[in-house]
Amino acid sequence: MKKSLILLSFTLLTISNGIAQSKDNEDSNEGSTFNKWTVELNAGNSKGLKPYTTGYFASNTDSYFGSFALDSYGIGVRYMISPKFGFKLDLSSDLLENNKDTDSRIFKVQQYRIGVQGVINAARFLDMQKELGRFGLLFHGGIQIAQMTPKLAIDDDGKANPAYNHTEDNGGIIFGISPEFRVTKKISLMTDISFASNLRQNFNWDGHWDKEPTNLTGSMVTTTFGITYSLGKGEIHGDWADIDDKKSANFKALDDKVSELENMLNDTDKDGVPDYLDAENNSITGIAVDTKGRMVDTNKNGVPDELEKFMDKTYVGKSKDPKTSDTAIAEVIKKLINEGYATVYFDSNKSNLTNISTEGVDFILNFLRSNPTTSVDITGHADEIGNTKSNQKLALTRATNVKNTLIKAGINPYRLNVKSEGEDTSVDPKSKDARSLVRRVTFKIKN
Repeated sequence: MKKSLILLSFTLLTISNGIAQSKDNEDSNEGSTFNKWTVELNAGNSKGLKPYTTGYFASNTDSYFGSFALDSYGIGVRYMISPKFGFKLDLSSDLLENNKDTDSRIFKVQQYRIGVQGVINAARFLDMQKELGRFGLLFHGGIQIAQMTPKLAIDDDGKANPAYNHTEDNGGIIFGISPEFRVTKKISLMTDISFASNLRQNFNWDGHWDKEPTNLTGSMVTTTFGITYSLGKGEIHGDWADIDDKKSANFKALDDKVSELENMLNDTDKDGVPDYLDAENNSITGIAVDTKGRMVDTNKNGVPDELEKFMDKTYVGKSKDPKTSDTAIAEVIKKLINEGYATVYFDSNKSNLTNISTEGVDFILNFLRSNPTTSVDITGHADEIGNTKSNQKLALTRATNVKNTLIKAGINPYRLNVKSEGEDTSVDPKSKDARSLVRRVTFKIKN
């Protein structure tokens, strides 16, 4: 009796936990489409464990698992109120007889049982759907009631059975485990092992009244094999359907937002202005910038003021010939351009210019206007994400767009030569920030 009460407590706890889980998941699965109804058909063996009248028993001790006979047939319908928890109603018919290969006395008992149980999709509950693939696992437990009727009028000793055709009501708890295997989109095969513990049972399993009037307990184990069919508009059986979890989607969106904010606070050119405020994220290291990250150029001649002061001090101060100093300044700027300090950056998988990238084009434009005899190689680059052939084409398109912008700004097209370097493998392709540094166009002054 104590064991039965413990099992009943366990079953009720399972159901209550399932209901709580269902409530927690109600919002997260609102609007999710999956087949909630499932029909189950099964057949197998039921075996009464205890009690038995002396001389009666069901198992064959000389065989594994006490022998098997096809004597149990069942049907059930299940409704999942959430992807992890549901309820099922099941009916079964069990014909319990003695094993003819044993020395047990003859008996024959018919039982009809109905059960109401809670069901947990253990594969989802344990988050093992991907690992299990087509396999699944269900836990179930609840209450059951049964009607038990002895069907043998005369015992093997020639005496009449006073309990013949007399029906008694049994009741108690039931719990079990059901491994599954999905064979088509909506059909699965299932094995079920269930244990029933009756808290009210007047008959022994051999169809005779128990001699102990205080004995009101009994137990039975049922092993069945069957098939399930999932009802609904969903293409996949409800036990395996992909569920759109809104909570998970919200967490992912929040995580993406945090990542986006982190990227916005990056400072690519280390000028003290975060990238989301930086209108020129390729400024020369050490050169003063304004609040928008642009190198300070008061006279708008395309040369940052601090760099211009350095060149004036270094060259103009040492040479009284203005032409000599202009030539020297031009050579310094040419060197900076050729070493990649003037760069045009692009968004991922994009070839159109942005507000930030036009700053680099403006620098080259001013140099070409100040030096009308020079020509320039315009070289496009791409990161390693995607197809190599497509990236080669993307890099060329980026360089071509920069060339077209310079042409529209008045530069002779014969001074502009377009090239593609394709993928730049100099950075870690797994780093989003590092990849942003190689999605660019660089320049090389030719003469």
